[in-house]
Amino acid sequence: MSAPAIRFDGKRVLVTGGASGIGETVARLLSDLGARVVIADLNREQLDPAAQRTAAADVTQGDVASEDDAERMVGEAITALGGLDLVFNSAGIGDDLVPVHDQSVERWQRVIDVNLKGTYLMCRAASRPMLRQRCGAIVNVSSIVGLGGFPRRSAYAAAKAGINHLTHTLACEWGPSGIRVNAIAPAYTRTPMVQALLERKAFDPTILERRTPLGRLALPEEMARAAVFLLSDWASYITGTVLPVDGGWSAFGGAGDVVSA
Repeated sequence: MSAPAIRFDGKRVLVTGGASGIGETVARLLSDLGARVVIADLNREQLDPAAQRTAAADVTQGDVASEDDAERMVGEAITALGGLDLVFNSAGIGDDLVPVHDQSVERWQRVIDVNLKGTYLMCRAASRPMLRQRCGAIVNVSSIVGLGGFPRRSAYAAAKAGINHLTHTLACEWGPSGIRVNAIAPAYTRTPMVQALLERKAFDPTILERRTPLGRLALPEEMARAAVFLLSDWASYITGTVLPVDGGWSAFGGAGDVVSA
């Protein structure tokens, strides 16, 4: 039986963190597939160039960790698009990669606020129009760091683990109203945030590559395809799922490096 190609003609989408990285890549792919997209980001200077690269219908600027900003950004997206069908929650920040005893409480709280609270606030605001129309789909961004213990990543890991549970809870709460909620859990992906860590020599990429069955870091395009699938009608019976997009990282249980065949 043949199936129609994935298309988003007529779909109205809000992408947070849309001015760079995975968010920008998702916004561009959705636009290419027919969606009308509004991108949201905290960085005002990056928004307009990203809108040109992604063919976004409009932009909105704000901090997802602020309740007022979250409500306003969803409202501005609805005004620009005439409604809201889909949301991709990509806004997030990394942690300092320091031991817990050296980590400032202020930085720990900010990482939790942007990643977890921001996802919660955007889901909450977006749910209202979706509940009225009794349909919609949301994809959040978790991480492999939220699936296990990662030393020196206590704030980011706690935030991403919280996103996993939030995704499960919202899927169960809103499923009867026709709203699907899923998440992707990326491995280390060559985004500007990871590139900054590489330039700081915060970690050795060859260690990650040896630990990953597919033997390399991910590309933003690979995350975007997984996210777009979950947003699409092809995933119409998938909700409450946290999908690792990790080159086999979370499947590997061996000691040491992956060994080639």
